[in-house]
Amino acid sequence: MRPQDIGRIVTVAAPTLSPDGATVAYLVTRVDLEGNAYRSAIWLAAADRSTPPRQLTSGEHGDGQPAWSPDGTRIAFTRHGVGGDAAKDRGHSLHVLYVDGRGEVVTLAKRNEAIESPVWSPDGSLIAFTSRVRGPRYDVEDERAQEPRRIDRLFSRLNGEGWTIDRPAHAFVVPAAGSAAPRQLTEGPEVEGPLAWSPDGSRLVFVSGRHPHADLELKSDLWSIGLDLASDDVPEPVQLTRTEGGYAHPTFDREGRRLAYHMEQIDVGYHHPRLHVLDLESGVSSLVAPDLERNMLPHGDGHAAVWDGDHLLTGVEDRGNVHILRIGPGGEVEQRIGGTRSVTGWSYVVGVLAFTATGADEPSELFVLRDGTEHKLTSHQQGFLAACPPLTPERFEVTRPDGTELDGWLLRPPGFDPERRYPALVTIHGGPHTQYGERWFDEVQLWASGGFVVLWTNPRGSSGGDEPFARAILSPKSKLDPGTGWGGVDYEDIMAFVDACLERAPYIDPKRLGVLGGSYGGFMTSWIIGHNDRFGAACSERSANNLLSLEWSSDAGGYFQQELGVDPVEDPDEFLRMSPTSYIKSMSTPLLILHSENDLRCHIEQADSLWVPLHRRGHDVEYYRFPAESHELSRSGAPKHRVRRAELIVDWFTRKLKSNGEA
Repeated sequence: MRPQDIGRIVTVAAPTLSPDGATVAYLVTRVDLEGNAYRSAIWLAAADRSTPPRQLTSGEHGDGQPAWSPDGTRIAFTRHGVGGDAAKDRGHSLHVLYVDGRGEVVTLAKRNEAIESPVWSPDGSLIAFTSRVRGPRYDVEDERAQEPRRIDRLFSRLNGEGWTIDRPAHAFVVPAAGSAAPRQLTEGPEVEGPLAWSPDGSRLVFVSGRHPHADLELKSDLWSIGLDLASDDVPEPVQLTRTEGGYAHPTFDREGRRLAYHMEQIDVGYHHPRLHVLDLESGVSSLVAPDLERNMLPHGDGHAAVWDGDHLLTGVEDRGNVHILRIGPGGEVEQRIGGTRSVTGWSYVVGVLAFTATGADEPSELFVLRDGTEHKLTSHQQGFLAACPPLTPERFEVTRPDGTELDGWLLRPPGFDPERRYPALVTIHGGPHTQYGERWFDEVQLWASGGFVVLWTNPRGSSGGDEPFARAILSPKSKLDPGTGWGGVDYEDIMAFVDACLERAPYIDPKRLGVLGGSYGGFMTSWIIGHNDRFGAACSERSANNLLSLEWSSDAGGYFQQELGVDPVEDPDEFLRMSPTSYIKSMSTPLLILHSENDLRCHIEQADSLWVPLHRRGHDVEYYRFPAESHELSRSGAPKHRVRRAELIVDWFTRKLKSNGEA
């Protein structure tokens, strides 16, 4: 794989089963490198494999979020223009079409903000969705004449979205026949989707933080709102929960008596999102499978649990894998989808489970589990894999002296010769509370194809293990579960993993090691080169370099004192102790800095705080700023920028770690 091959990438995602379980609607997204855009289409696949998959929408735009009508005859979907030949249609819209091809596509809504998570009412007459609502200041086109923004809460902006304080998300309903314009149902604080219909269609449930100082507590609640479409008044929502944590993804059981939801405990530091059930009559909530100490809302999945009678299906992270579990009313756990892989999306109906999944050497495809037998339904990756034959990583474990087990992977370059000595790159994930795992990761394929051995692991702080594993990097000054802080045991784990790889793979040249990572991975890269000189080159990307200024400059400003367990006003020195910028005098490793100018998670000042002093000191440092990109550059940035980023990284490590013959 080469940087230009980013233009060949195909993503298969968002499977959703028809009500009878016979057909899967799903999304296929392709990279249009020439048009510098992503184009996606909705496809249909027969769950019994009786007919080949077929494309339902054109794929010229950004189609997404397919949702079946209750009778299985229609699909609702969202669309946004993607530039290029679709430049005349840059807005956002909601549509309905018949899957058998009869009739025209019906446009239900056009908005200047994204339409999210469309969901049909049980009788098929309405579709609910969320969308941002712009305040009156946006009616003035000339920004120089607009009213100033009044900032009265934290989290007033969002990476990739921009300012949100004056354009909160709200709930809407629209007739599925297109007979009327969408109606806004909520006002006030922001509504978090997706929305959940009660089985009788009389109300919607949503998540929102509506109590005083919700931004300081980071807690939210489940709210219910009745539908009185005959009245012009905005209905008053009813609070269902007791402000006990951070809620997500409510879903009703068949009778409408219970709500399943995910909730993260909010106090100090990270907690796994866990699955709960609320009895609506008594108001009592209970934790599902209390002995299952894993993240039950996997990163990148974000899927509500699904009721199967009295059982619940949910995703779960487990040491690099993402599986689907079926949990009984007594907490008994049955694995429905397992294996050495990561489920990236799924849908369950009447005994049929459709899912998209990826492995370390296999990009995403669509699968189905019927009658206890699993089948692969699609082969969208054939062209990509033919052009870029995948390399297969070796997975292994490293045991630390205290018995902690680290999951790690090693990928050899194509044409590997065990008699040669190779440079190696250590890549570090972001988060920190995410996980590397058994899923396709284009970057490790790129770096290995560039002639490097690639190494990666999940140090303590990662999310795929139990909570003590993830919470080990709280500050030692935290009053609850004190740990080592960022740059403590996580740093030691990574360096121990590197040592284990050098012992395991004598073909790695210990004098030609490189290290790179983004976000928290960028933090750790910057931290490493401030604490040892074992690496010949480093690349710190979208990094957190000064944790003290990050606390006020990030879109998550105010969050990091909870993350670390220390108040930066009371103890700014502890934030500086954990900041790579405090160790600039110890840095000698050649460094490449990459950052996006619209990054609101780790503001561009985080890159400047490293580059300015290093440059003044005559350090070997190169710095690139990507315009019009956010924190998500490497994952969903403009395709041409993604290619250029990859070229810069490969070129940097080639120049610094390879001989002329190897280059």
